[in-house]
Amino acid sequence: MAFREEVSDGVAELVLDNPPVNALGSAGWREYADRVTALGQRKDVNCLVIRAEGKGFQAGVDIKELAEDGSKIVDVNRGCYDTFAAIYDCPIPVISAVHGYCIGGGIGISGASDIVICSDDATFALPEIDRGALGAATHLMRLFGMQKTRRMLYTGEPIDAQEALRLGGVESVVPRERLRDEALALARTIASKSPKALRLGKWSLNGIETLDVKQSYRFEQGFTLELYMSPDSQEARDAFVEKRDADFEGGPKPGKKG
Repeated sequence: MAFREEVSDGVAELVLDNPPVNALGSAGWREYADRVTALGQRKDVNCLVIRAEGKGFQAGVDIKELAEDGSKIVDVNRGCYDTFAAIYDCPIPVISAVHGYCIGGGIGISGASDIVICSDDATFALPEIDRGALGAATHLMRLFGMQKTRRMLYTGEPIDAQEALRLGGVESVVPRERLRDEALALARTIASKSPKALRLGKWSLNGIETLDVKQSYRFEQGFTLELYMSPDSQEARDAFVEKRDADFEGGPKPGKKG
């Protein structure tokens, strides 16, 4: 089972554990959205902590599923949209506890959250341009601002935990072994407040954001779909799966690997 849940003292933990890299296919994204929605509706839960097991937080979508059947992009797009929306619209505060790699869909999850805490080994990246895709720049911009988002989207370059902290995209950086404890301690502090005040506060904060996160991401997804219908996108996915350089029509020829 890719997910497990635990509820205690007004705090829910939703843990992703889907080796080897916590990537999710279309069915996994649907389940993620459903679980967040269900936990957010529980009367005995006032704060939700999202975290993961394994080497990293989340590695985005299952590229192999899309390489085998490009039409799956519609289901994957819907699953990602529903998951990020469920986190953003969750009636209670959501904390993402990020460790290791946070890639693609991981950016969407953390960027839709209220608060992000990360471990000192965390890295954040949006390598979609090398996978024949686009998307989650809305959530990256929510974390790190316009200039860094544009550079990360165009280059696929990652940033580390200290740079994420400098940019204000994470609340704090802690040693890996303390990440869960720190996230739960903050969640318990939040959960101890008035349930009504927390829910109204979340609603109010979402309402005063200058960026409409869901509309913005939906706009992005239209371009993602258009790109997925192109030969460049299929070539990028094939190259990723086959562990080779992509060879795009009209682009520079890949160098030979010795």
